[in-house]
Parts: sequence; structure tokens; C-alpha cells
Amino acid sequence: MTILITGASSGIGYDAAQTLARRGHRVYAAARRLERMEPLKADGVIPLQMDVTDHQSMVDGVQAVINVEGRIDILINNAGYGYFGAIEQVTMEEARRQLEVNLFGLAELTRMVLPAMRRQGSGRIINTSSIAGKLVLPFGGWYHVSKYSVEALSDALRMELKPFGIDVVMIEPGGIKTDWGIIAARHLQESSCNTPYEAAAQPVAELMNKAYSGNWLSSPAVVTRAIIRAVERRRPHPRYRIGRFSHIGVFFHAILPDRWYDALMRLLIRFA
Repeated sequence: MTILITGASSGIGYDAAQTLARRGHRVYAAARRLERMEPLKADGVIPLQMDVTDHQSMVDGVQAVINVEGRIDILINNAGYGYFGAIEQVTMEEARRQLEVNLFGLAELTRMVLPAMRRQGSGRIINTSSIAGKLVLPFGGWYHVSKYSVEALSDALRMELKPFGIDVVMIEPGGIKTDWGIIAARHLQESSCNTPYEAAAQPVAELMNKAYSGNWLSSPAVVTRAIIRAVERRRPHPRYRIGRFSHIGVFFHAILPDRWYDALMRLLIRFA
């Protein structure tokens, strides 16, 4: 199958692109930093320079795949990042960028590939969401907004595209050991420095650094295995929730009264 995957220069996207190519798929790996995907060529991956906030780069990337392959069977929307900080302290410019990358870029790229998939009479959209679209942690407000939105968008797409033979699947990772958490922690420290939130934000940043630097979390290979199931199964599940703390976190968020959940989050941060 011909696969286009975004956010493939590191972490989950890199691992998934490499593994899918080794399994015999024709993989086009897209990201802003083309040089970081050079090693993937050894596995047959074709790197594409693409910025999901740049309309023309997405048009060019999709057209490049269709010009060579004549089709796109699978789109894996994996590009994304986390900017943590108190709602009051995160600038609206940064909030908009969070949504541009995590939500609007995903939506625009999906819209671009759908005409080709409709002509084929088949296709599959796989969106990397997160349990952050099911629960909320302090200082992650705008990131959670983006992932809750991906959940809603994916649910709507799944219903709208079914008549055309196009599946929509969500991957909902829990704690996955990548640079994502280290970068998000750095953003939190930057956004809270010398603000009224600094004392409360510092323990959260320290917890994130500890978690993403240690052995608490699952490896990206766990997510790759879920992506493989979403790609290769004839009838994939609408959701694959995987990774450390993914099920228990969503469970407690669902069953606990809001004030109890808030108190639990404060306790976890205090004693972690």
C-alpha cells in the first residue's frame, strides 16, 4: 500500500515509517527537517519536505505522491507538538500555532487526499490523537484543546466518509518515551518563569522531565504496532488506546467527580 505519514523526522513517526517500509509498504515520510529522515532511505522510505502549517508544501507533497504512485491508500496524520503553560501565560500566537499544527494542518491535509481516495473507492485516514483528548492535566490546556478537537474531527470524518469506503482510525497513546515530553516541559518552564504560576508549574515540569527521561513510559514501538494494526487489518478498530497509563488515566477521569479528579492530579504532582 502507498502510505503518506507526517511528523516522520523523529519519535513515533520515524519508527512507524521505518517499520512500515520494512513490511513492504511504499512509504512517503513527511516532515519539515528533511535531513533527519535521510537514514530512512536505507529502508526504502521516500522523504518529503512538508510543513503542515504551509499550504503550498502540503499541496506539493500530496501531488508528488500521486504523480508517482497514482494513489494514496493510507494517510497517517502524526505531526504534532505540545506547548504547556498556564492559559493566562501562553500567548494567543502560540495557542493558535498549537491548533494550526495539531488540528488545522491535520484537517487540511486530510481534505487534500480525500478526492484521490474517493476516486479509488477506498482509503484510510489514521490520526495520531492522544489520551490528552480524553483527560486534562494542569498547564496542558491548549494541547488538550487540540487533541480533544482531533477526537471530535475524527469521529465526524468516520461517519461522513464511510459511504465512500474510507476508514478513519484514531491512535490514542498514553505515556510514550519520546522527546515530546522534554520539549513540552521546557515550554512550561519558559512560559511560567517569573509569573504567578511558577511555583505550581515547576513541579509539573520536573515530573515531565523525570518521566520522559526515565523508564516509566512505553517505547514508540508500542504505538507503531498499533499503527500497523490500523494499516493492515481489513476492518480496523475506530480507536487504538495504547501505552503506559492510557487506560487507567481515562478510567479515573471518566468515573471520578470533577473535584476528586482535580485533587488526584494535585496529589500526583506533589508526591511523584
